[in-house]
Amino acid sequence: NEITIEWWKKMLNKFFLQNPNLQQYGLVAIRIITGLLMIYHGIEIFNADTMKMYLEWDVIKALPFSNIMPYLGKSIELITGILFVLGLFTRVAALFMAGNMLFICFYIGSGKFYYEDQHTFLFAALALIFLFTGSVKFGLDNYLLRNSND
Repeated sequence: NEITIEWWKKMLNKFFLQNPNLQQYGLVAIRIITGLLMIYHGIEIFNADTMKMYLEWDVIKALPFSNIMPYLGKSIELITGILFVLGLFTRVAALFMAGNMLFICFYIGSGKFYYEDQHTFLFAALALIFLFTGSVKFGLDNYLLRNSND
């Protein structure tokens, strides 16, 4: 019985105590998944029918330079997604992604981040995580910075 209790204590400690390696791998997975989802949304820039639909929205028509704003937004999604997957210029990409998603949430959408616009708001929140953490492991940022300090 004591062995079982000790074993459980050990397992619980491993599970609940901070493990920097586990955190790094988790953040890498989240960064890559976020990037892939951004690419998925940004690739709409190559779909003429979808882009035409965006251009017909009243809220888009009210924007300055309304004929290029959807293309700018989709370009940001595509480029930041690629940069996230690669872990390249992650903090800069995160800043652009957060700005783009917050603009969509609060200006294009209704600002109901707790209900209708939660996807764009969550993308902004994910971007802010990587604004503060950078690319973490397995990102080109780490490779470039490590080589530049040699």
